[in-house]
Amino acid sequence: MTPEQQARLDALTDEEITAAALSDPDNPPLTDEEIERFAAARLSKTIRDRLSLTQEQFAERFHISYGRLRDLEQGRTHPDSALLAYLKVIEHDPEAVLRVLSAA
Repeated sequence: MTPEQQARLDALTDEEITAAALSDPDNPPLTDEEIERFAAARLSKTIRDRLSLTQEQFAERFHISYGRLRDLEQGRTHPDSALLAYLKVIEHDPEAVLRVLSAA
């Protein structure tokens, strides 16, 4: 992006940015459901990255279906509340989750 283009974008108000986005037929605004799906995908990927695990390793270690995890991270599925809660528990204390799973 050239400095002139950047300056023009910086000069836009929030209302002008929103109006431009809404008028673009090739890039419609995200729905609330799409935003939720992407947030869940980001949460899962962030946890995996922090633990340095591949999708397959993460799925196996935490007893999640690999296909379900893959689809979640690709934004293809809407996660249920149980999966979201489970991911948050893993994010908070993965070692505790692993201890419980290994004891079961």
